[in-house]
Amino acid sequence: MITDRPGDPAPESRTPADAAPGPDRVDVDLWQLRVDHLAEDDLDPSELDAEERARLAAPLRVADRLRYGIGHVALRRLLAPRLGVAPAEIAYRREACPGCGGPHGRPAVDGPPGAPHFSLSHSGDVVLIGIAARPVGVDVESFPQATTVREVTSVLHPAEQAEIAGAGHAPEAFARVWCRKEAYLKGIGIGVARSLDKDYLGERDPSALPGGWDVRCVPTADGHAAAVAVEGSMGRVRTSWLPPAFVTAASAGGPF
Repeated sequence: MITDRPGDPAPESRTPADAAPGPDRVDVDLWQLRVDHLAEDDLDPSELDAEERARLAAPLRVADRLRYGIGHVALRRLLAPRLGVAPAEIAYRREACPGCGGPHGRPAVDGPPGAPHFSLSHSGDVVLIGIAARPVGVDVESFPQATTVREVTSVLHPAEQAEIAGAGHAPEAFARVWCRKEAYLKGIGIGVARSLDKDYLGERDPSALPGGWDVRCVPTADGHAAAVAVEGSMGRVRTSWLPPAFVTAASAGGPF
């Protein structure tokens, strides 16, 4: 675990003691990687499945391919020891969409009951992965341009709009609200197909948050915001930064 850029958070951070595990609390493990510490030639895609390799071969921008590849290689290497299989042996499926029932809901491990839940996000210079015993969603976003803030804020929940306006439409304030919302929507498995003004995910009024879920902001790199949402009440949130070597050929199998 490394943090070798000024402004990065400590290698590992934990929630306060008042969030200690309890019968109704769910611990969450989070890992982050710096995209700007790697090049495409550094990445080892040999453990990816055919669909993932096809995505990497698509005519995407280099930065998009790199973020995608890093995230999916890292996810397999983090899940493998928990499942007792090699990274390349992991298969995924889609759960039913909670909105329409179609097979395009939250991604899940196609394996035995009790497999861990996971979520993956990438933006700017950061990849963020979350793993928990219950449904979980994570999101990381680089700070947007001021024009994006004003254009998109108008489609959010009225109370979220008020929070962002109260912060002078600062990109950081918008990104924090947006990450919390997207983490929740990914957690429930519907994503931004759900109306963005339906749920309140701001920080000022915890009593107005969607029932049955806990949402928190996550420390991350400068110029980015991040959040995690979990079904139930959040216990300890363990946040670690992985070294670039975690997704290269030399580190196959990972340090876990």
